[in-house]
Amino acid sequence: MTGTTRKIILLSGPVSSGKSKLSKGLEDHFGLHILRTRDLIAKSSGVALADRLLLQEEGDRLDQTTDGKWVLDELSKLDRSTTEPITIVVDCVRTSKQIDQIRGAFPLVTHVHITAPLEELRKRYNARYRGTDAPSYEKVRENQTEARIEDLAKIADVVTDSNRCTEGDVLVRASSYMSLYGDTDDGYVDIVVGGQFGSEGKGQIVANIAREYDLLVRVGGPNAGHKVFEVPEPYTHHQLPSGTRKSEAKLLLGPGMVIHVDKLLKEISDCGVEADRLSIDPKAMIISEEDVKQEKRVVDEIGSTGQGVGEATARKIRDRGKKVILAGEVSELKPFIRTAESVLSKAFASNQRILLEGTQGTGLSLHHGNYPHVTSRDTTVAGCLAEAGISPLHVRKVIMVCRAYPIRVESPQGGSSGPMSIEITLKEISERSGIDEQELETIERTSTTLRKRRVGEFDWVLLRKAALLNRPTDIALTFTDYLSKENRNAKRFEQLTPGTINFIEEIERVTHSRVSLITTGFNSRSMIDRRSW
Repeated sequence: MTGTTRKIILLSGPVSSGKSKLSKGLEDHFGLHILRTRDLIAKSSGVALADRLLLQEEGDRLDQTTDGKWVLDELSKLDRSTTEPITIVVDCVRTSKQIDQIRGAFPLVTHVHITAPLEELRKRYNARYRGTDAPSYEKVRENQTEARIEDLAKIADVVTDSNRCTEGDVLVRASSYMSLYGDTDDGYVDIVVGGQFGSEGKGQIVANIAREYDLLVRVGGPNAGHKVFEVPEPYTHHQLPSGTRKSEAKLLLGPGMVIHVDKLLKEISDCGVEADRLSIDPKAMIISEEDVKQEKRVVDEIGSTGQGVGEATARKIRDRGKKVILAGEVSELKPFIRTAESVLSKAFASNQRILLEGTQGTGLSLHHGNYPHVTSRDTTVAGCLAEAGISPLHVRKVIMVCRAYPIRVESPQGGSSGPMSIEITLKEISERSGIDEQELETIERTSTTLRKRRVGEFDWVLLRKAALLNRPTDIALTFTDYLSKENRNAKRFEQLTPGTINFIEEIERVTHSRVSLITTGFNSRSMIDRRSW
């Protein structure tokens, strides 16, 4: 979509569940734009708004003739007609096809299903239409679409039971879930870091939430690849933020960044990034071909990715006073050169939301990992903030990403990529989860070098250490389908397997942090979002 819509909120639920009252509350309290499908049907068909049965029939006819696309068409018209960013509430959607069409066209969609017990619904309907010539509640429910409406609860992002609730109660509950109040904001910057040995799935977490931010910041270097789901093929970001292709936010590579110029220029081209969108700090270090050659030794000894990042970082320290090429001196990068200080200062002055994306994992930190099996930088929150040029006082949320089973890169012949607590095989994971072993073999290759990975049992000692170093406000747990393949069908927390829920609760006890983001696979709807912000 090319319009200005920030978010789409879809309401569904049976007649008399409270959808219309909720949409009116969202309109009155938050100034949201309401698209009422009932009004659209009446306008296009000439059917009176009071004739509920004919409106149902006409809605079914539109679904059949457009394959459910008529709601999207009207939504798109409204989106294109606005010049300011808006949030649109659709009151209401009645089929999964309508929902799928909208999700496929708009990036940020929240589906809220309102429900209540059948007797309560009947009671409300009869009280509302007592003394009128409206059809009976039983007659209304004879419509096949209405009869199946509760099936939409299975695919909704949130289900709210309006029984024993006032209109205000339902509004507060739904609005809080959608973070419409904004009263939890106490900073400008949210940061995503890895809690294990890298490859935790940070890229997909960032891609899923990137649309909520005005500025995306990346630190590290091209030795870390962050894979993002796309159709027809996933895309791996090595130097640009993982939300680059998922949002229209500005982009920043900070002064602590280590850059391979040719690879960065290719990524910029792949992503269609214009010079006014991307800023690169002039002090970012440039990798030379000699750096890549010199790093071959650590590739053979500890399984380094060999991208020259460590050698370039060492030169930036070692060769002070000598000729060192920084980003500001590279002609191809000139259109993108702006100091991180100036970009961040403007963002802070405008109260913009900033997402800082760390790379690799806490267990690989130069200072806190198992030396020498570490990377060339500090991968904790403190290290990432320093590389970006952001004060800790600006931080609002710290999201630490952990896999259900941590991994390390395959050990080189005659060397080791480092210790793991309890190493297991992909065959064991296959037997536990029900996922085909060959599928796991295909998945578990590194994003940058495509090398095989080692895998281990969940390391609770490492989790506690990472929580101590990063003090996360939130945990993102990834690869929960490795715990059970059944989790791939889960769209809400309570749909996860009991064993997975127990596992998550123990993580929360150990870290004293909420597991608020949960991935259940690798597709467009594989993340359960439990955030309250």
